[in-house]
Amino acid sequence: MQTTANVLTALIAALHIYILVLEMFMWDKPKGLRAFGMTPEFAASTKVLAANQGLYNGFLAAGLIWGLALGPAGNAVKVFFLACVAVAGLYGGLTASRKILFIQALPGAIGLAAVRWA
Repeated sequence: MQTTANVLTALIAALHIYILVLEMFMWDKPKGLRAFGMTPEFAASTKVLAANQGLYNGFLAAGLIWGLALGPAGNAVKVFFLACVAVAGLYGGLTASRKILFIQALPGAIGLAAVRWA
């Protein structure tokens, strides 16, 4: 069960690295525009805010990777950062876009459950 929890945690970390790249570097590029359903004008006016969001996603990924690197001693770290992922996804899903519930909150909650019961 620990292996499953670690694989899920690693996948969630990879997802947040991908989100970091989208928000920090591709926000106003065609891939970013498509991913977030934006106009070029809106993307240009929100680019700095998106980069800040991307940085936060990077911190979430870093925390999950840190927890994985600690081995079994890192379970508390993984629990904390997976809870952060789930709460951030819940808030984003309720305030920004409902799809964030499925892209971020649900995986975070599943990962959290897997780590807690591993």
